[in-house]
Amino acid sequence: MGYAGLSAERLTRAGAELADEAGFEQVTLSALARRFEVKVASLYSHVKNSQDLRTRIALLALEELADRAADALAGRAGKDALTAFANVFRDYAREHPGRYAAARLRLDHETAAASAAVRHSRMTRAILRGYDLTEPDQTHAVRLMGSVVHGYVDLELAGGFSHSAPDSQESWSRVLDALDALLRNWPQT
Repeated sequence: MGYAGLSAERLTRAGAELADEAGFEQVTLSALARRFEVKVASLYSHVKNSQDLRTRIALLALEELADRAADALAGRAGKDALTAFANVFRDYAREHPGRYAAARLRLDHETAAASAAVRHSRMTRAILRGYDLTEPDQTHAVRLMGSVVHGYVDLELAGGFSHSAPDSQESWSRVLDALDALLRNWPQT
């Protein structure tokens, strides 16, 4: 039995749910067709191919993360802003692991430039203005922040911290303290 009312948006949301349930790498048009009890061919009038679907999920995830981050950053500065921003990513990854993985899908330049990734960059740079960094150090610090947050979250999601004390929350707090201290004391070149 076919499923009426399919659209690109509906397929994207269903794909995002599938990503959270089974993993982003499991999102295919075949898997979505099974979910909606339709033939794969019927999905092609809404999405071009699996890569198009995956890109749409990535864009959805970037938008959701940007909205959450903007809300969390409102009225905050310095370490408070840094912590709120980092916690958004960690919390989102825990709630939506597949979407979180999708948000890091490599996008072509044009798609990335038109996506919420631009908002992420602006928010990250706004946080760094509180640390009085100028270029090129600001770009280095953006990369450092991304590496620390995404690296920690990836390792935590993979269970890398679940077999030893102290609790990963305690380490997370210490990592953010250390990142704040480093940003406040950025080495001069």
